[in-house]
Amino acid sequence: MANTYSALKRVRQTERRTEFNRKNKTELRHGIRAMRRAITSKDAKVAGELLPKTFSLIDRSAKRGIIKKNTAARYKSNLHLRVKALSA
Repeated sequence: MANTYSALKRVRQTERRTEFNRKNKTELRHGIRAMRRAITSKDAKVAGELLPKTFSLIDRSAKRGIIKKNTAARYKSNLHLRVKALSA
């Protein structure tokens, strides 16, 4: 266990950040999962409604550093292609 004041402070900060990151990553995964379920069920209307919400969630996660910028772009591109194919 840490025994200096600065090390103890780092432990406290790390615990808070871990909690924050875990909550946001879970929220991101649930949002993407809901979107993929809508696409799999071939429901174009629901998928179209979920698309902006999911994009917003992905962008926020990239901004907060939960995922990288290119990962966010890849997620958005793949989801958009699948929704576009579904509505066509």
